[in-house]
Amino acid sequence: MSYETFNLEIINHVAHVAINRPTKANSLNKQAWADMKTIFEAADKNPEIRCIILSGEGKHFCAGIDLSMLMDITGLDKFKCEARKREKFIEDLAYLQDCITAIEKCRKPVIAAIQKACVGGGVDVVTACDMRYATEDAYFCVKEVDMGLVADVGTMQRLPKIISYGMACEMAYTGRNVYGQEAEKIGLVNRCYADKEAMMEDVIKMAENIAGKSPVVIRGSKQILQYTRDHSVEESLKHMRVWNAAMIFSTDIQEAFASTMQKRKPVYEG
Repeated sequence: MSYETFNLEIINHVAHVAINRPTKANSLNKQAWADMKTIFEAADKNPEIRCIILSGEGKHFCAGIDLSMLMDITGLDKFKCEARKREKFIEDLAYLQDCITAIEKCRKPVIAAIQKACVGGGVDVVTACDMRYATEDAYFCVKEVDMGLVADVGTMQRLPKIISYGMACEMAYTGRNVYGQEAEKIGLVNRCYADKEAMMEDVIKMAENIAGKSPVVIRGSKQILQYTRDHSVEESLKHMRVWNAAMIFSTDIQEAFASTMQKRKPVYEG
């Protein structure tokens, strides 16, 4: 579990995943995108992992896409055919989108712990997480507007489902910094903390609490919540009936009742 651009350790069924390019403000280069996709796809299948904390080493959470990758766009000039050039661009963009979507598709809850810069691609990353927590000095910025770009890796699709449409528009149109306390006020983050130490202490407790619950129930809850977010109430209720009919006869129910009666902590399979 060694990665070039990320640190990863598993403690008490919680995967601590940290972007590890502090000298580059944790900007995401080509290897970082690949590592991120690999990590979250592997975490989805690893029974030892029941919850994930995503953070950034050093001063910042993530300064977005590494500028060297933006320069790669000029490499498309090697295609003489305009159709093939655009075909390759779509392929490359789909890959980056898939790297972010790997976070959302991971069946384990992902908690983002954010300090200082969360800019551009960093916003793409945290909007794919289930929960977000930030320090007061954290700032969120849809920076693409100031670079002559439309954010294209997930922010535009996920941000309006987290905060109000009007606030999502304001962030996308102005590119202004939204700091920790305002981020909490508008619902972008669940809670704001004075510093990283206090944030991490609370986030670790929360992750360990979640990791102590039935893994089947937690995975199911994430799947149901995401389905409900993207479908009508009627469709979601129908989906819920089918899901419960398939999954309700779990040994986790027996263990939950037994542990309650015996006044002990439940022990669940992965």
